[in-house]
Amino acid sequence: MTHRTRPDGSGQPLDAAYDTALLDLDGVVYAGGDAIAHAVDSLAAARAQGMRLAYVTNNAARTPRTVAAHLTDLGVPAAAEDVITSAQAVARLIADQVPAGAKVLTVGGEGLLEALRERGLVPVESAEDGPAAAVQGYSPELRWAQLAEMAYAVNAGVPWFASNTDLTIPSGRGIAPGNGAAVEVVRIATGAAPQVAGKPLPPMHRETVIRTGARRPLVVGDRLDTDIEGAFAGGVDSLLVLTGVTTPAALLAAEPRHRPTYVGADLRDLLTAQPEVTGAGDGTDGGFACGGWSASAAGDELALEGDGEPLDGLRALCAAAWSAAGEGSCRLDAGKALSRLGF
Repeated sequence: MTHRTRPDGSGQPLDAAYDTALLDLDGVVYAGGDAIAHAVDSLAAARAQGMRLAYVTNNAARTPRTVAAHLTDLGVPAAAEDVITSAQAVARLIADQVPAGAKVLTVGGEGLLEALRERGLVPVESAEDGPAAAVQGYSPELRWAQLAEMAYAVNAGVPWFASNTDLTIPSGRGIAPGNGAAVEVVRIATGAAPQVAGKPLPPMHRETVIRTGARRPLVVGDRLDTDIEGAFAGGVDSLLVLTGVTTPAALLAAEPRHRPTYVGADLRDLLTAQPEVTGAGDGTDGGFACGGWSASAAGDELALEGDGEPLDGLRALCAAAWSAAGEGSCRLDAGKALSRLGF
């Protein structure tokens, strides 16, 4: 796949250009228990325009029914079938490799337990229960003894799976450890590596396609290493919103598989056309322009000139940074340019 050197433009609003939005939850729709600013109204408007909304999350702790109820309480009407989780993806992955009705040592929340049972598997709590597989998923009530049972099973040769390996998860109080942090504990204790189902890996993309039937999907997320990389791996377009863990500086340094198709401030960008970034041979004297801004690589830093919407300046900077980096990660200093934009 040719590496992306600038964000794309779109003459149509994104909710008209794509039939289904595959929306991450944490950091996109909500943080902790609260809706992110503009999320509820933006999603209602996209739905009214005929866009299907599907909620795709690496968080395996809660059931789709519980997630849908939470969304509905926030003002985003959703049904259980609108929610796709990494628990569902890993349960299908395990079911493809073990006998029907097999026992599975399970460390995780109710969402993972329900997903395993949906596939006819039997969750157990001890390595001494004779499990055919062992699986880890996120749970805010994780106990040290559960990690020990996982280590005992994996060291005994039981096949090991993980719903996802996100090292962090956004919450209403800030950034907290994610399931990947707990997976690392077991990895250290065993020297093994699990089969992983969640974003950005193919099992999650397969689960999403099976459950949504989307023909022209748009992945909407806040993380480069899960949402955007997953879209890249699946060959579909993506919108990065800056309401979660990704900072503007990290976006400028993104390697090719982490470069989104579109860049937005929040979910309001789902409802708008996307401005074109021009340059490098199409009219900006070796730099890149978007809105009232122009950006270029100047020596060991990224230079920015002009005025206008800060997000347009960031889009221009992305083009300058990604073009300079090629197939790598841009190391040019962007501090002055980002400061001028207020980031």
